[in-house]
Amino acid sequence: MVRKGLGFFSRKKSFGRHHHSEHLHAAADGASSSSSSEEVARMEERVARAEAIIVKWDPDTSAYAKITSLFYEDRVEARRFLAEVCGLQRAMLAFVSGVDSARLSHRCLVRAQTLMQAAMRRLEKEFYQMLAANRDLLDPESVSVRSARSSVSEESGYDPSECSPEDEALAAGKFITEVERAAGVVMADLQAIADTMVFAGYGKECIRTYRILRRSIVDEGLYRLGFERLSPAQIQKLEWPVLELKVRSWLGACRVAVRTLFHGERVLTDHVFAGSASVREAVFAHIAGEVAVQFLAFAESMARSKRSPEKLFRLLDMYDAITELWPDIQLVFSFESTTVVREQALASFSKLAEAVRATLADFESAILKESSRAPVPGGGVHPMTRYAMNYISLLADYQPALTEIFAEFPFHPPTPKPAVFFGPPEATPSRPSASGTSSPLADAASSNEESNRSAIASRFAWVIFVLLCKLDGKAEAHRDAALSNLFLANNLQYIVNKVRSCGLLELLGEEWAARHAAKARQYASGYEKLAWGRVAAAVPAGGVSAEEARERMQTFRAVLEEAFAAQADWVVADARMREEVRAMVRDMVVPAYRGFYSRWRAALGESAAARFSPDEVAKRLGEELFSQISGSDGSGNLVRVRPGP
Repeated sequence: MVRKGLGFFSRKKSFGRHHHSEHLHAAADGASSSSSSEEVARMEERVARAEAIIVKWDPDTSAYAKITSLFYEDRVEARRFLAEVCGLQRAMLAFVSGVDSARLSHRCLVRAQTLMQAAMRRLEKEFYQMLAANRDLLDPESVSVRSARSSVSEESGYDPSECSPEDEALAAGKFITEVERAAGVVMADLQAIADTMVFAGYGKECIRTYRILRRSIVDEGLYRLGFERLSPAQIQKLEWPVLELKVRSWLGACRVAVRTLFHGERVLTDHVFAGSASVREAVFAHIAGEVAVQFLAFAESMARSKRSPEKLFRLLDMYDAITELWPDIQLVFSFESTTVVREQALASFSKLAEAVRATLADFESAILKESSRAPVPGGGVHPMTRYAMNYISLLADYQPALTEIFAEFPFHPPTPKPAVFFGPPEATPSRPSASGTSSPLADAASSNEESNRSAIASRFAWVIFVLLCKLDGKAEAHRDAALSNLFLANNLQYIVNKVRSCGLLELLGEEWAARHAAKARQYASGYEKLAWGRVAAAVPAGGVSAEEARERMQTFRAVLEEAFAAQADWVVADARMREEVRAMVRDMVVPAYRGFYSRWRAALGESAAARFSPDEVAKRLGEELFSQISGSDGSGNLVRVRPGP
């Protein structure tokens, strides 16, 4: 695009190339005497006017000009310099527009061309110095906040000499800061120089200087943001802890890179080269196009790296970032020559979505394949439950992204449904019938039958269902039926607490949570009947003799102590459920024992059994039962931990 644009100016308007000078000198002696004396006089007058100021600022002929900046030394003279150069160029075009080809070798045209070359050397030097000395004022962050307003140079018949840099700066408004005002003046000066050099046919030199300096600014900006250019092969070799640091750096840099760095360069380029759409497109594509592709390609390389559950959240973060930045990417890289940048953003977007779907499937598979058989001490919350629910609750924060990612992939539970997930409706649960409870399978499956759930809610419900199925199997590792019920109560209540503490509640609904909480209480009730039924049965219901009462009192105490000893390390993780279960046990045991004790207290005398009062029994049930709760977590608070294998 650069060559095409520059070729247009060279063919149509320019007499500024060095080979013109060589041609003119070679033909100078053969100048035609047929040139109009009036036109020659006007041309010589124009050359003389331009020569006065151009020679003054020619760095090759003046030591003063070599060390002094024209634009910083005398702004009025700088504008006059540009005006004389533009006037000289127009005069040269007019002079050779006649039918007399001999004018191409006229001595005044040769002199004009020599002066034009000197003027271009001056302006090229000024352009470079201005870009290099004003890095802070032209910082992309500062430039990006300025309005990318249309330049007056886009108007028909624009002459850069007719609008001063101060006028350009004032166009920004009366309330801009001094720094912004100074930046506006510099940008206007750069635009004026660029327009003049392009108009004179020296756009190539101007563009080369601009591209070199501004490309270094972009490269340095990304480096300062912490972005390191890595090939896909290098990314594939990185261990996850190292790669995660790279991803975090990318996430921290992406918004600044697109909205500040690249946007600032686009605004500056559009302003400086406002006189030519083709030139500014080519320049910006060279400065930012390749770098932006490399920056966005990092997300695709990350998505193609080896999958693991802990990467899912970073994949979703990158997906969200590109989603958020897509309108900015479209705006900043709107040129046809920067289509590759937009295509790279879409490719990264697509690969991230694909990786998210595959990783979530891997997570579900990991739950299915979890094969630990050791029972959890005290029937507490299984590590798999903690890990899986922490993972799922974190995923709920990405509901909008997941909804988009799975929009074209409707959820269908496996068909036919494996028996490990769905037992037949009439099947007897594997848990002891004395508990009065059923397996979680049928209840969990019902959550998947809610016709009004969204697709992503159904996916979450399904993953939790898979978890419940695994827990139902792991409960069998507890040989004590009461402890098995307690294990299920603990884990199901933990799941309910997690759901209620995060965005899962919005997805699954309070009805889902209430139904599963009720199921957890049923398991707790089953524990109560199995663990304390024998203790309650030790209290006689009918009339007994004093001797039998004494024996039954001793039996009750022995059975109670045996129950305490057997359950010394049993736990109920959730504080509220713990108090509810204690109350249920007290209500089951203490009232019957209180009636028996009151009836036979006098007959028992001062025996040890007689001193074992109902109040003491109630106190011990409240203090000793489930006292081993260290390491448990039934609060359901969302703790952001990195999921592990």
